[in-house]
Formats: sequence, C-alpha cells, structure tokens
Amino acid sequence: MDTPYILSTQLKNLYHWAQAHALWGMGFGLACCAIEMMSAYSPGYDLDRLGMIPRNSPKQSDVMIIAGTVTFKMAYRIKTLYEQMATPKYIISMGSCANCGGPYWEKGYHVVKGISKILPVDIYVPGCPPKPESLIEGIQMLKKKINV
Repeated sequence: MDTPYILSTQLKNLYHWAQAHALWGMGFGLACCAIEMMSAYSPGYDLDRLGMIPRNSPKQSDVMIIAGTVTFKMAYRIKTLYEQMATPKYIISMGSCANCGGPYWEKGYHVVKGISKILPVDIYVPGCPPKPESLIEGIQMLKKKINV
C-alpha cells in the first residue's frame, strides 16, 4: 500500500509560484527588436511553454515588453497603457534603444534616453537587437524575481 503524499506550503509561496508561471505579456514593439520578440513567440522558441501568453489588452497583462526605440511622442502612450495594467505589473526593457536610447540618443532630440526615465523597469535585456534567447533569459530572471 502506497503512503499518501502530503504537500505543505505557505499560501504566499503558492501565490508567487502561480503568478510567476502564468505571465501574460503585452508586447509593445516599436522597432527592429519587435521582430526578435515575435520570433521568441514563434514555434522555434515557443514562449507559451514558459507560461508567457501574449495579450493585446493592458487590463489582462502582467508584463509589458518594450522592444525598440521610444520617442517622446510614444512615451505618453506607453505610460497610459502602463497605468491601465492591473497590479502587480512588470516591465521588461528589450534592446539598447529601449534601455538607453541606442544609437539615436546622441543626435536625436526626439528619442527618450531610456524607458527607465518614464517607467520603473524590472528587467533589462541588452543587445542591438537582442536574440530571442536573451528575451527568454530575461523572462526567466523575472520569474525568479517574482518568486522571491
């Protein structure tokens, strides 16, 4: 006769585990990094297997992935979408343009010098453009951050 297994945990640990393994991402693709983000959702990399389901509504999203060059004109719209997201909400900044302005920040008066000037960023994914593997690693880092 097999002995029954008993699972004991704290409720907050179960909550954080469930939250980390069911992230719904709102992709905000602005430039060439968006192509890499789309390829991460494709069958070759399959972000769905990690629990990262793409959503188009900010009210249903947990994570905003900002991929590409953010201009001042677009920054207002990004902030509005961020404010419409339900809490808890997280931001992944993908690519050097979103992280620090990229190659445009020096001579471009219209480029935000990093999305962190406008919104609180949780994870930075470096590269120009970053590979899909880098985005997947960033999502794994966000999961670890949520589970703590």
